[in-house]
Amino acid sequence: MRYAYPCLIQRDLEELEATGREAYMITFRDIRGANSCGWSWAEALEMAQDCLDVALTFYTDDGLELPTPSPLRDGEVMISTTPTVAAKLALYNAMREQRVTAEQLSERLELDQQAVEKLLNPLYRSHITTVRRALAVVGRELIVEDCAVASPPEAIAAGSES
Repeated sequence: MRYAYPCLIQRDLEELEATGREAYMITFRDIRGANSCGWSWAEALEMAQDCLDVALTFYTDDGLELPTPSPLRDGEVMISTTPTVAAKLALYNAMREQRVTAEQLSERLELDQQAVEKLLNPLYRSHITTVRRALAVVGRELIVEDCAVASPPEAIAAGSES
């Protein structure tokens, strides 16, 4: 599964009118409670990724199924989780599908329970090789791909006028 979700990043016109300061509002329609903001387009993209990473941990914390990303709509940008978070979410999904417990993973990896708890926490900074090893013991592999960075809507519109 790809851990990239459609995100609407809109200029906050009220903030612009009230203060003259550029601001952007961030919402993910597929993920409940995933909202944020940024003072520039670049910051909005960074905040969107952080918001996505944190919001998806609410699902893992509650033992819930992760939402399936919807297709991108006009005006939206695709935001992905960080590679390590994506790997940990893939591990979470595989364990749920196979009904593998943390204790069983601990045995398979020959790691103590505390190490496995950290490994299963999407926001804990685990070494990617350890996460990949855990994925392998549940029959999964991490594949990383690149894509173009999203441009601000006004840059897209300006580019299409030429």
